Amino acid sequence: VNPQSGEGVTLEQFRLLRDGGDYYLKDENGNEIRDEEHKKHFDGHLFDEVVFNDAVLEFMKKRAELADYFDETSKGDIFDYIPPQKTNQIFTPKRVVKDMVDRLEQENPGCFDDPNNTFADLYMKSGMYITEIVTRLYQSKRLKTLYPDHAERLNHIFAKQVYGCAPTEIIYRICLRYILGFNDKIHIEKHNIKLCDTLEYAKNGTLKEEMKKLFNL
Repeated sequence: VNPQSGEGVTLEQFRLLRDGGDYYLKDENGNEIRDEEHKKHFDGHLFDEVVFNDAVLEFMKKRAELADYFDETSKGDIFDYIPPQKTNQIFTPKRVVKDMVDRLEQENPGCFDDPNNTFADLYMKSGMYITEIVTRLYQSKRLKTLYPDHAERLNHIFAKQVYGCAPTEIIYRICLRYILGFNDKIHIEKHNIKLCDTLEYAKNGTLKEEMKKLFNL
């Protein structure tokens, strides 16, 4: 993360910092000046390889430890270890998400007991709201009666009851891994987690129509 702007670097920029390579100076408008006079070389080696690799391995280990969001004994989640990338990409704390879903249930008693009810997060940041919804549905006594098999119940929930949109590729990948990565033994055959920036649709009043097309409703 750039400490001045708070924004992440691109994969190409990261590789330049790590491995080195040629780059071009930019003009006042931010455009590269692609000629030999403005061509520069950076040696790289900005990261200590051992320290960097150990940090990545530790993060992956922690992600695996916290992957099962159904585990009520788990303390925290992987997003506690990821710094905010931009002002609009700050992950909502888990306690706040739980409170939001508690309020939803208070205002709509029994909403998690109906197998036909649907829930959506149309501008996901982490997928945590969706995972909390999935957890409540999965733990519903009514749904347990209708779908006593764990895998069948989860497949019904993901295929018929929860919908989500992520505005960027990186957020989509984060959400997908988090939402579907709770158990490597259960195969989710169909889900409704999509890469789609819904902001413009909401602004121009076409959100409902676009979501129908996106999710084939």
